[in-house]
Amino acid sequence: MTNPPSANQSPLVAVKKSSPGSSSLLRVTGLLAYPETITVALLMIAIAVGASLSQYFLDVAFLLDSTSLYMEIGIMALAMTLVIISGNIDLSVASNLALTAVLCAKMYAVWHVPMAAMIVLAPLIGGILGLVNGLMITWLGLPSLTVTLGTLALYRGLAQVMVGDHSIGKFPDWFVGIDYRKLGDLVPLPLIIFLTAAVVFGIGLRKTVFGRCVYAMGTNEPAARFSGLRVDRMKLAVFALSGMMAGLGSIIMLSRLGVARYDLALGDELAVITAVVLGGADIFGGRGSIFGTVAAIFLLGVVRQAMGVANLTAEVHLSVTGTLLVASVLLTRLSGWIGRLLGKINRGATHA
Repeated sequence: MTNPPSANQSPLVAVKKSSPGSSSLLRVTGLLAYPETITVALLMIAIAVGASLSQYFLDVAFLLDSTSLYMEIGIMALAMTLVIISGNIDLSVASNLALTAVLCAKMYAVWHVPMAAMIVLAPLIGGILGLVNGLMITWLGLPSLTVTLGTLALYRGLAQVMVGDHSIGKFPDWFVGIDYRKLGDLVPLPLIIFLTAAVVFGIGLRKTVFGRCVYAMGTNEPAARFSGLRVDRMKLAVFALSGMMAGLGSIIMLSRLGVARYDLALGDELAVITAVVLGGADIFGGRGSIFGTVAAIFLLGVVRQAMGVANLTAEVHLSVTGTLLVASVLLTRLSGWIGRLLGKINRGATHA
């Protein structure tokens, strides 16, 4: 019979072959032990509900075009997956995006730095802001929740000080409208960037020593330290990566909207964290996968589009996002319980 998944396994890991005596019921139940299975099931349900609300919902061009509206969230969620697996959290990602966008717009409009250079500088600026979080966490020994809650307000406040209630725009024509640039006149460029980054992060998390160390740190940080892992350096790395992806998201959002404001991505940190946890990551660390995060991003996107088709208000959107966050925690706990139950059944069958 199939062994239950360990804390850091996902559908990306090869599934062991079941013994001839394994029942179909146990195999189906075993799939539920993977948190990502529940996420994919919810995605299918959301698509079915959306299709029932409008006959045009399942139009492929419509669904692909709508992904551009939340790809910045998806890009930040990829790095957030590593942060949460490591046993930390970064509440400042959306504020980092806003401050980076404002800084880039200022450098272009005031200091006349070429916009092409901003494409390279934005991830570096975001990475530096993320590194500031990591340094305060490692050097001062402060919890990541406390530090990033402070920088959430700090980075957003600095962006507001720089531009006030005004916006900065008038970017070059070649730069604006990234969501209208498509592969084969169908797949938007932001979606291609997101999927490419997801593949890179997925390989890095599953196939590299760094990825295994991230899991080890999130599972038991003191044990990881005693094992000789450079935990502080790894924390700096995951927070710098989180900042870099926020910086990349800032460039995509600047191109998509054509303006920089201090309130860009306001509240999107909730959607980012929701996507990671809904994708099966344990908020306490040690478990998660890029596959689950990608599935959850598309789930949130489909839910948003379905609510848009139903003409629901923004307040309802926020309520549904919060509900999904609570539900994701409960469902993750449920999958863990199923995994432990299957472990007991497996051990009983082995002894028998």
